[in-house]
Amino acid sequence: MPGALPIADPAPADGLLPELAAVGAGDRHFGVYLHVPFCRVRCGYCDFNTYTATELRGAKQSDYADEAVRELHFGRSILDRSGVPARPASTVFFGGGTPTLLPSDDLVRMFNGVVDAFGLEPGAEVTTEANPDSVDAEYLGRLAEAGFTRVSFGMQSAVPHVLATLERTHDPERIPLVVQWAKDAGLDVSLDLIYGTPGESLDDWKASLDRAISCDPDHISAYSLIIEAGTKLARQIRSGEVATPDEDLQADMYELADGMLSDAGYDWYEVSNWAKDDDHRSRHNLSYWTGEDWWGVGPGSHSHVGGVRWWNVKHPAAYAQRMAAGESPAAGRETLDDDTREIERILLLTRTRDGIPLRTLAPEARTAVAGLIADELVNAKAALQGRLELTRTGRLMADAVVRRLVGE
Repeated sequence: MPGALPIADPAPADGLLPELAAVGAGDRHFGVYLHVPFCRVRCGYCDFNTYTATELRGAKQSDYADEAVRELHFGRSILDRSGVPARPASTVFFGGGTPTLLPSDDLVRMFNGVVDAFGLEPGAEVTTEANPDSVDAEYLGRLAEAGFTRVSFGMQSAVPHVLATLERTHDPERIPLVVQWAKDAGLDVSLDLIYGTPGESLDDWKASLDRAISCDPDHISAYSLIIEAGTKLARQIRSGEVATPDEDLQADMYELADGMLSDAGYDWYEVSNWAKDDDHRSRHNLSYWTGEDWWGVGPGSHSHVGGVRWWNVKHPAAYAQRMAAGESPAAGRETLDDDTREIERILLLTRTRDGIPLRTLAPEARTAVAGLIADELVNAKAALQGRLELTRTGRLMADAVVRRLVGE
């Protein structure tokens, strides 16, 4: 089962936000994340808040779109009553789980709920995640017709034995087909990859990169496999059934990915993300890294407005009960103090290609930059231009760079 929610203060029953949330809101972008917590099967490595049909107990997939729309309108009411200026959504992102397990009309109804509740900026980015085996050309065309602009396919690997270890069920031969369907519908395409799976060789990883690049997507994400406590894969590793991932091999895989993607015309813009150009960066994910505001809809979703962060109850049945009763679905929240916000700003911006303006760092952090340049973790040319940007080696050691910047 998914991990526990964070420990923090109880969320108020009325959902109202403190005055801090409204400060400077007019200068920040606003996004909406819609979590669809349903999967056909639970992959052995996954720690996301997802549920198969047998785990729903008191909730129905068929009711979910209407429940999400209720939260969207509840959210608009809360922001208005809390004095947070109304802003149209600049990005909308459907994640999961597998959003495309729902009928296309359900996703469209949820998207229309965003537009009705908050409005939509001209040129807004509207993305859904999808498994390659959960869509066809007609489904993708319906989404594009309704205003979706982008689809992110969970490819993970092109190698059957790697997919088997991850317990992914799609046929890797289907990837080029779904990518072409999405392009034909007029959607931008991202492919998500995972590297460092037990038993995956450098040649296996190269094969997956070759296949992904050959599909000519607009964007590619490549994430190292993280073994999350409580997952089936963690238990398999603990029992010796599956080998522990090799960190040195994962580093080699990252360097291979960065080199191959760069040669193919993709530029990195965040440690795990590459795009053909600035226009194809994931604007929604960038909003997380740059500290913008977003409302998270659905069980276990997290939201953030002006330094106030909260998260919803986890189980779809508990969420449905709250929505039916017209109550806030929030389970807990925290208000970040200035020191915590600054540490998070450094932690997140350091991972991006745009980096951090050196003038915004505290004097002790600026002092640390010289040593980071000497250790070839920070780009010297960018630093001379007043900006902290990680080198490829620095990206592999991003957490260590952050610790030195914040004096830990």
